[in-house]
Amino acid sequence: MRVRGRIRIGRRTKDLVRTLKPGDIAVIDHPALDEVSARALLSKGVKAVINVSSSFSPRYVNDGPRILVNADVPLIDEAGEEVLDIADGTTAEIRSGKVIVDGMVVASGKLIGPDDVEKAARIAERNVKDALLEFIDNTLTFANLEKHRLVSGLGPLPIRTPIKGKHVLVVIRGRTYKEDLDTIRPYIKEARPILIGVDGGADAILELGLKPDMIVGDMDSVSDKALKCGAEVVVHAYPDGRAPGLERVKNLGVEVHVIPAAGTSEDLALMLAFEAGACLIVAVGTHNSMTDFLEKGRAGMASTLLTRIKVGPILVDAKGVSRIYAARVRPAHVLEIVAGALLALLVAATASPLTQTCLRLLCLRMKVGLGGFLH
Repeated sequence: MRVRGRIRIGRRTKDLVRTLKPGDIAVIDHPALDEVSARALLSKGVKAVINVSSSFSPRYVNDGPRILVNADVPLIDEAGEEVLDIADGTTAEIRSGKVIVDGMVVASGKLIGPDDVEKAARIAERNVKDALLEFIDNTLTFANLEKHRLVSGLGPLPIRTPIKGKHVLVVIRGRTYKEDLDTIRPYIKEARPILIGVDGGADAILELGLKPDMIVGDMDSVSDKALKCGAEVVVHAYPDGRAPGLERVKNLGVEVHVIPAAGTSEDLALMLAFEAGACLIVAVGTHNSMTDFLEKGRAGMASTLLTRIKVGPILVDAKGVSRIYAARVRPAHVLEIVAGALLALLVAATASPLTQTCLRLLCLRMKVGLGGFLH
């Protein structure tokens, strides 16, 4: 296996993805490569992926490596820190796990194949029980600490977007978010909900040909284009008031609100919609499983559990809906529609006195003809 392309380096995959071009070789430092990141790399048309760290988790089954391998994109694993010393933009060649620049091997790792993916999955499946028990303990411990924040709520909301009494669609860039958004297009067109993008979810809304009404998040994975699209911007701050994403938004000259809240930006968006008076919240791409949170580097889901308890009566989780419903018209559906229409025409025609007379005459002529033939 030989691959040649331009090296592009970025320790944070979601930052690197913004600059990748088709044919690039992506160099990342991403332990336990997750599904969303792998799909983002694929969408950019990378020729290969070199990971400084191990792409596999020993505690749970992460699908990032499987997605790349199934797409025939070479994945070089555990290439080591030395690969980061290659100058960004350098043309390199990959041969069986070795990274070659100007004829010299500058780094090397393990070329991952289908057997490696299956072996890693078996190891993770043996350990997942312990990971789940630890995850539950962490969730319950922190839920007990954060329950008072849930009861007190967010306080006065500085937002101007009119949410009261309306449907709200909250878009998070999680698993299957693209497919799910495509599936619920008819709902979006009919209900015209308020559109809230959580960080990169704002870009997902733009990709759909729509404009977000509001962007909520710590602003670490949303594009400048989305931030300047005219949406109301809410920066998620820590409970102590620190807001790492505030400076970036201010530098763009965008008006911004800051709301301190415990938990994730996703939790904040759901609580904000709930406390602003939404009559229905539809969430796409949410994080609501152990794997989702471990991939985000979180040992529990206390704030999300509490948030969902509070907003549950009006929350519809559309994550994964594309897997059980495909809004496509298949040939069999067309045949059923045509057959139904023909049947309706036949019933209507036979109810007409003139048609009934013609049918009786036709039957009589057939009887006469058959009688002559038989004799």
